[in-house]
Parts: sequence; structure tokens; C-alpha cells
Amino acid sequence: MAVPPLQTQIERRRRRRLRLIPVIGYAIAVLGLAYFFEQRPSTTIVFVRHADTDATVAEDPPLSEAGRQRAEVLADFLQDVDVISSVDAIFVGHNKRTEQTAAALAGRLNVGIEARDQDNVASYIRYVMRHHVGEIVLVVADGDMIPPMIDEIHGSKRLPPFDPKDFNELYIVTSPWYGKVKTLRLHYGASNGFTAKDPSAESGG
Repeated sequence: MAVPPLQTQIERRRRRRLRLIPVIGYAIAVLGLAYFFEQRPSTTIVFVRHADTDATVAEDPPLSEAGRQRAEVLADFLQDVDVISSVDAIFVGHNKRTEQTAAALAGRLNVGIEARDQDNVASYIRYVMRHHVGEIVLVVADGDMIPPMIDEIHGSKRLPPFDPKDFNELYIVTSPWYGKVKTLRLHYGASNGFTAKDPSAESGG
């Protein structure tokens, strides 16, 4: 069998190398994207309704004695929520009930409390997510504000409504940079501790 001329062999090798370039480029792109997504941290926001309030005060009521005790129980749980650190930032509304609910935890962790207007939910959540990427954030709010806040992060839309006397609700929402947002509902209290519940369990699936 005749041996192809040297020039022909060189040309064939060149064409094979050219065919490999897109394959190698694709592999590098896939590995690069995998590394990029792996390095993007998840942001976790803990949403808590303010604790029990003093019913004898009509305007901007503070916490009652039961509420102050509940705030301490909340601090007991959240101060060790992460094995490496704990809550990195705390947000509340412009009222005593949310500020005082967060105060016990803030004092233990030496973390400042940032009060912002919670009425504009989209702006509020956008600010939190933009300035605390990859962190654990506590947001204390009124009960009727929590579902739209969670919805803004694309968390569960099947949250049961808060009962007027129910102050032991806590939601942990984990928002990855890419992927599905997960929502965990908890109940807590001074006597019964914490129990996990599926947010959809009381709302038809």
C-alpha cells in the first residue's frame, strides 16, 4: 500500500486537531460553569413574626412579659443556627415589637439591628438579598408581611395565615444562586421547643 505523501499526513493531523478544538472548548466551558455555580453561596433568610405584645398599649405596643420570654427562646435557638457562625445581619421594621423581638439575639451576637420600612416588600427584600449574599439574615416582621416577603424570594406560596394570637411562627428560606428556593416552617415556644413542619401541610398540599 502506498504511503500518503508527508504533506497529506500533516494536513490530516491538522484537521483532526481542528475537530478537537470545539470539544475541548465545550469541556472547559462546562467545567468552568460547574465551578462557578459551586462557588456561588446560598443566602438564608429566617423570617420571624414579632413576639407577644402588650395588649394594654394601643399605639406601637412593646412586647409583653411573655413576648420578652419568647424573644429569649428565639435567641437560644438562632445563636447556634450555623456550626461556623450564626446570624450575620438582623432586619426589623420601624416599631418596638419587631425591634424588641430581635434585641435578645442581637445582644448575644453583638450584631447591629437595621430598621427599614417594610411596607415596600419588593424594595425591602431586594436590599437584603443584594447586601447579604451568602449570609444568614434574620428578618422580624408583622405576620401579614411575611408571606409576601417569602413570595418575593420565590419561596413557598402555600403558607397558612397567622392566627392573631399565634406568635411562634418561624420560616427559614434558603435561596441558592441557581436552583430551587426551599422553605421550612418551624414552631417554637418556651415549653415545647422547636418542631419542623411542611408549610403546605395545613393548606391543602
